[in-house]
Amino acid sequence: MIGSISTVDLFCGAGGLTYGFEQAGLPVKAGYDIDPACKFPYEHNNKAKFVLQDVGCVSKSDLEQHFSESAIKVLAGCAPCQPFSSYARRYNDKESKWKLLQDFARLVQDCEPEIVSMKNVLQLKHHSVFTEFIQTLKNLNYSIESYEVNCSDYGVPQARKRLVLLASKFGEIELIPPTHDAERYETVRKTIEHLSPLIAGQTSKIDRLHQCSKLSDLNLRRIRASRPGGTWRDWSKDLVAKCHTKKSGKTYPGVYGRMEWDQPSPTITTQCFGFGNGRFGHPEQDRAISLREAALLQTVPSDYEFMALDQPVIFDRIGRLVGNAVPVKLGQVIAQSILEHIEKFT
Repeated sequence: MIGSISTVDLFCGAGGLTYGFEQAGLPVKAGYDIDPACKFPYEHNNKAKFVLQDVGCVSKSDLEQHFSESAIKVLAGCAPCQPFSSYARRYNDKESKWKLLQDFARLVQDCEPEIVSMKNVLQLKHHSVFTEFIQTLKNLNYSIESYEVNCSDYGVPQARKRLVLLASKFGEIELIPPTHDAERYETVRKTIEHLSPLIAGQTSKIDRLHQCSKLSDLNLRRIRASRPGGTWRDWSKDLVAKCHTKKSGKTYPGVYGRMEWDQPSPTITTQCFGFGNGRFGHPEQDRAISLREAALLQTVPSDYEFMALDQPVIFDRIGRLVGNAVPVKLGQVIAQSILEHIEKFT
């Protein structure tokens, strides 16, 4: 029988990972993040406490207040490494931004939790900081497994690929097998088709997060000339952006594109509400996807609230919270893997 478990979520954002953990039955005590916009959604939708603090300044004693002595300790997190993340913007060169993962390793070394879970971008495997992180775990006698995960394989309606690492003091730990194959992937249609139609710049009368950004006259002409799965190369010459006529711009066919109904969406980013920022055009309607549609594609439930009723909907803020979130279903998969592992070894 599984005993008491205490989990801390580092770089917790708006709470996607924590929510997935809690839904799977893995309790979370606290989440740490530097972004004050995360506090409301994190605490409003989860049972855990939000701590507004730079993880680089978090100490062993800070974490120990959340870890019960008799409990199995789980330390989880996704150290932001993208140059556009709110954390990584603090650093001006390519190497110092990896300090965030080094801070994660430091806290593992100081606290030695029984279970460690780390999610990150795939590119991390090609950097020495990942090798150093692995070596830190090995020096502490953890069993370690890392996976290149296609989130579509686990029921996320999104072609989002991420590195997932699991480590345990108990013994060999594994991610549960994929739950979906390519013929059974969740799709854009299954996820957002039920929502009320919108025109560019409109807000739903029953869900203020179901609103989409305005389009210029030129971008309205562009999206009308776009087909699902197509590219700007399908347009007439007068619609093609000047940057795409240059050699350097020809390698970005996905921008100004429409999603396909019966495929997973592309990776949802912090700028997913902008038609020109990726393949974020609605498959059928002449607009970019709404903030609610983006959240649903991240498997965030429709009743998850990102701001208080008296707060305005700010596209950049909500886009950042949604795009940086761990897909909830991926959080559930990681939690289920941890719980099955603990059940086996304790």
